[in-house]
Amino acid sequence: MVRCLPQRRSVAGEQVVKREERNLRDGIVQKARWMNSSGLNQGTSGNISARYGDRILITPSGVPYDQMQPEMIASMPIEGEYGAWTGPMKPSSEWRFHLDIARARPDVGSVVHTHSTFATAVAINRRPIPAVHYMMAAFGGMEIKCAEYATFGTEDQSRSALHALEGCAACLLANHGMIATGNDLDRAMWLAVETETIARQFYYAEMLGKPVLLNEAQVEATRQRFSSYGQGSAAPGKVIAGKPGAARKRRPKRP
Repeated sequence: MVRCLPQRRSVAGEQVVKREERNLRDGIVQKARWMNSSGLNQGTSGNISARYGDRILITPSGVPYDQMQPEMIASMPIEGEYGAWTGPMKPSSEWRFHLDIARARPDVGSVVHTHSTFATAVAINRRPIPAVHYMMAAFGGMEIKCAEYATFGTEDQSRSALHALEGCAACLLANHGMIATGNDLDRAMWLAVETETIARQFYYAEMLGKPVLLNEAQVEATRQRFSSYGQGSAAPGKVIAGKPGAARKRRPKRP
């Protein structure tokens, strides 16, 4: 007698995969809408991608975010035919740097690109953002570099962005905007917000005079403190035995 349990498990597995992909597509659409409603981006500029297995899911080209639906998100293989895509709409015109980052940086699970006001203002001056605030520790380096100018969507733009992202989770794009990366969609968007925040602080500090910068030891000390910051998974009033920081570690927020 032939039993079909393995097949049933396979069908169940496919359903889980489809549900996970649908949830990720939903998340991309929600984040795209949020970054416009929050003022982090404007119009149809900017774009978002997220790694899903051996592919990236990326926002389509030129579609207003309030009209975007999960099924419109394009899918691109990370390896194989370069630039190939599937879906009802073609991917963002800046798919190159999303794909190239996914190829070069296996630690990156999501990429967020915006034209936020203050980050773009600094990028127009083609300046990096130095360590003016201890939150620079969240980016992994001592400054957020500014990539050289290149026409959007080109190989030159992608190459320049990859270079500026070395050793840091975000970069500016000269006369254009900024890119933030993270291990997942939430982290990438959080760092996009932090990039705009620290760009705004830098802008105003420059207006008051010459900003005093933090040194490497000070930034590293903050990075170490982040490892035990926050309440983790503790419920209100719940006592967790152990040393400080024993709770599950989470992404640091601004204290």
